[in-house]
Amino acid sequence: MLKTPISIVINTYNAGEQIVPTLESVKDFDEVVVCDMESTDDTVKIAQQYGCRVVTFPKGNHNICEPARDFAIHSARNEWVLVVDADEVVTLPLKDYLQEILQSSSLKDAYFVPRKNMFLGEFVKASFPDYQLRFLRHKKAVWPPTIHSLPMIDGEIGYLPKRVDIALVHSGLTVSGELKKLDVYSQNDLIKRKKDKVGLFELMLSPAYRFFRYYILHGACFQGKRGFIKACFSSHMKFYYLAKVYERQLKREGVKL
Repeated sequence: MLKTPISIVINTYNAGEQIVPTLESVKDFDEVVVCDMESTDDTVKIAQQYGCRVVTFPKGNHNICEPARDFAIHSARNEWVLVVDADEVVTLPLKDYLQEILQSSSLKDAYFVPRKNMFLGEFVKASFPDYQLRFLRHKKAVWPPTIHSLPMIDGEIGYLPKRVDIALVHSGLTVSGELKKLDVYSQNDLIKRKKDKVGLFELMLSPAYRFFRYYILHGACFQGKRGFIKACFSSHMKFYYLAKVYERQLKREGVKL
């Protein structure tokens, strides 16, 4: 079967401690582009050792990778791009399945890919399939520079099957990493969502419902201590975001903080 070339695009910033498994998993693709945001560790050196093509996006004041996504995908030389994070692994079944898609008579312009999230060494089933819009024709895509944004596709979008074997494998964060994410992500959500006010009942009930949904409805309760901890992080993310909304509300009301 004649294979269609695929470019792997990886956005990085100080990813030296985690990127080797990622690069090992994609080294047989036709091209690997590492878009680095001026790392101060050995990320670029490692990428070059693996034969990656490294392009640079100025970090500035950015603390998320989305501002560099559009530049990254359009740095690829091949039409089709698979966007991979520096802590994700591409399995051989996924690589083979992407080639099957590219030979299909009903080929779309972009695809959501399932993601298998790991936490403390175990697959977090409660979050599966966690679809990510990552496989696309880069000339048909524009990626907005906001947190958790999806690429805007000029064309049809499809979904890969909900199968664990063809999912991107996300190594996940440590507990310390999750704690850092709470502040960064809640701050970016604050900027993105423009919510003006929050009441006491929302502060109490919304995080509680988030915990209930993740722990009970999504089944994290079947994964012991790991599931409980992840449900707590999900709840805390909502709480920190709402607390920051209230802080902003007070500032707008002229309260000196």
